[in-house]
Amino acid sequence: MTGNEPDPMRSFFLPIGAIAVALLLFGLIVSFAGVNPVEVWVLLFMGAFGDAFSWQNTLQRSAPLMLTALCVALPARAGLIVIGGEGALVLGGLACAAAAQLPLLPTSLIGTVVVCAAGAAAGALWISLAGALRQYQGVNETISSLLLAYVAIGLFNHLVEGPLRDPSSLNKPSTLPLDDGLLISTLGGFDVHWGFVIGVIACLAAGLWLRLTPSGFAVRVVGGNPRAAQLVGLPATRLVLLACALGGAAAGLAGAIEVAAVHTNANAALIAGYGYTGILVAFMARHNPLAVIPVAILFGGFDAAGSLLQRRLGLPDASVLLLQGIAFVLILASEALRDTDWKAVFSQLTRLRHTAPRTQGDRP
Repeated sequence: MTGNEPDPMRSFFLPIGAIAVALLLFGLIVSFAGVNPVEVWVLLFMGAFGDAFSWQNTLQRSAPLMLTALCVALPARAGLIVIGGEGALVLGGLACAAAAQLPLLPTSLIGTVVVCAAGAAAGALWISLAGALRQYQGVNETISSLLLAYVAIGLFNHLVEGPLRDPSSLNKPSTLPLDDGLLISTLGGFDVHWGFVIGVIACLAAGLWLRLTPSGFAVRVVGGNPRAAQLVGLPATRLVLLACALGGAAAGLAGAIEVAAVHTNANAALIAGYGYTGILVAFMARHNPLAVIPVAILFGGFDAAGSLLQRRLGLPDASVLLLQGIAFVLILASEALRDTDWKAVFSQLTRLRHTAPRTQGDRP
């Protein structure tokens, strides 16, 4: 293995170590509230993977995380750090709810595909805007995508509480509900909707696209070595916009699935932070669409366990957000340590330890 190639063992164990340390720190913090850390760790596991009900809850929550993680991972492979998946998700859900009210829309599988495609298109356009600002105006895509997410949420609230509001929704504004024929059903015998399968297929398709297609390879070249891409004449701007559009489409599709499978209309409950958790999932997966699947299931499990921590230990339901925040910081720190030459570090420390007594002995 050459020095330029990533160490697969290090790539695997560093994120795992970051999660382990995050769990230790989370246990230490909750211990100050008089809670037994071991009980917290056990309940986290039981709430996520302890029985069939926990698994179903975990898999259902992991579905939007897979798609919002792709909104970060695909642009990242083109060299952009886009963190505005939450905005694409809420606009995707809104577009789905609005498209469901179109006249002559068939209330069948075809209609479901149409409303989900509307959500994906809305997300694609929104994230492509961040990519276009980067390529044509030099605006930092991390800042622009984050600010665009707040704009999207404001636009969502305005339309849901105004022009698109269902007159019968009183204290909880929402759009008109989708027709039953447009809703996404659950898998036979399980309380998990088909959105989970769609998320897995999307991750597999994205991974195969990056690995096996000329356009996917070109996107990786643009992200890995922009100068080489320029020298060989690759259309960098078009490839960047393609990656942003595909990532945005995934997040918009996540919003559409949440509307069609969970909420049945667009309302404030759609703004649940899946877009922000998707950032953590993508970074832990190192922007690998195939690795996004197990990581999304893991964090879907953490999210599912929050209610169990609240019922059993009296901890806030949002306490898992603290765990996610700690994990995010540690995963970013592990990225900084990934390329560290530990042999050189230990060699330097050993050399300093051996030379320190001599230096002290030379003092008058």
